[in-house]
Amino acid sequence: MARARSLAKPPGSSPPEPAAGGRRLPILLRHAWFSLNQTFRRRLLPTGITPDQYTALRTLVEHQPEELRQSDLARLIASDPNTIAALVERMAALGWVARVRHERDGRAYRLRVLPAGRKQFELARQIALALQSEVLADWPERKREQFLKDLAWVADRCRAAANAKSETDRD
Repeated sequence: MARARSLAKPPGSSPPEPAAGGRRLPILLRHAWFSLNQTFRRRLLPTGITPDQYTALRTLVEHQPEELRQSDLARLIASDPNTIAALVERMAALGWVARVRHERDGRAYRLRVLPAGRKQFELARQIALALQSEVLADWPERKREQFLKDLAWVADRCRAAANAKSETDRD
């Protein structure tokens, strides 16, 4: 009973005003991401690649001829170093990437996409592009591009807010 009272709202308090007709950004982003990722995962099943592996390969390919360090990959795809280390280890075992010791920092690895990884990436990329086109199909091209720009802006703002919070936490 005491627990129920502690969860009750103080008298006179009211919930925050809902944005955009009651829609909440975190829930909308979560639903969109979950549905998109789930659909992508199902469509990738026959290829043997996961959405995370695709994202890592895409990021590595987009930065060629530079060979990214594992820490760079983690930062670019918003993941943690341990997750990336395990992901890279699995992709290396599949012959998709090679871990090459960094020439100046012996603790770090540079990642090189191997021909088999490039082939997997290209196969999965066709599925990713088809899914993106399908999801955005009802919008004119101009609106699609604006939506993607706006979404990138939201991602940047979220990243900035997360970084500002973590700097505050250090004090």
